Amino acid sequence: MSQYYLMQDAKRCIACRACEVVCKINKGLPKGPKPCEVVIVGPKFISGLPKAFFKFMPCFHCEKPWCIAACPTGAMQKRDDGIVYVDETLCVGCKACMSACPWGVPQWNAEKRKVVKCDYCMDRVDKGLLPACVTICVTKCLYFGKADEIPSVRRERAARTTAYFE
Repeated sequence: MSQYYLMQDAKRCIACRACEVVCKINKGLPKGPKPCEVVIVGPKFISGLPKAFFKFMPCFHCEKPWCIAACPTGAMQKRDDGIVYVDETLCVGCKACMSACPWGVPQWNAEKRKVVKCDYCMDRVDKGLLPACVTICVTKCLYFGKADEIPSVRRERAARTTAYFE
């Protein structure tokens, strides 16, 4: 299991897509691939009014990643801390990982003819920094941290939300 977790407070997301933009900039990506994406869910009707929800979709850094099992060259790898990433030097562009991932996380970079995916900005994490998407989030709906810290973060957010509506 990954030591890290990237959590979204969907109630606060306004789908500004700043997270998508900064991710692409951080990775130097061309038009097309999005290692993280905000997906619109809905509309659902609440009290007769349409309401859309926005779900942030990065890589889930699975315990047993299907993308790694499918990769014939070993380009798709998992670090000891659980971060799943693509070793670009080993990627031959076969797209087997793209077919294997049930969430469509690995994306095709047509310029390089290789696969790219969310790696929690591991270069930044290794320096003690947050992933780029978390730093840019204007509503602060994204949280990145150690997996064992998440329960307390959820409790704090629930307390703030409850206090807001009282």
